[in-house]
Amino acid sequence: MAYDEGLARQVRELVEKERGYSEKKVFGGIGFLLFGNMACGVIREDLIVRVGAEKYTEALLQPHVELFDMTGRAMTGWVIVKEPGCREDQDLREWVEQGVAYALTLPPK
Repeated sequence: MAYDEGLARQVRELVEKERGYSEKKVFGGIGFLLFGNMACGVIREDLIVRVGAEKYTEALLQPHVELFDMTGRAMTGWVIVKEPGCREDQDLREWVEQGVAYALTLPPK
C-alpha cells in the first residue's frame, strides 16, 4: 500500500529536528516516532495523529477528522486527518505538534 510521499516529506520536515526522532513503516505507511513512541504518520493520503485519550473527543469534532480504524476497532487516542484537514501548512503544523506533544509525554521505549 503506497503512501503520499509529499505529505510524508512535509511531516518529516516538522518532526526530524526533535530529539529521539526515528521513522518506521507502519500499517502500509510511515510512522514518525520520538523515543520509540509514534507521534504521527502517513497512510495513503491521510495523516494519522496520536492525540491521546484526553484530546481524543475534541479532535474527532474537528473538520475532516475520523476515527482511526485499521482492524474493525477504533484506536482510542488516534485520529485520521483526511487531506482537506491538513492541506494548509498551518493546519498540518498544528496536527503534527499535537502528536509530538503527546508522544513526548510518554516514557521512552
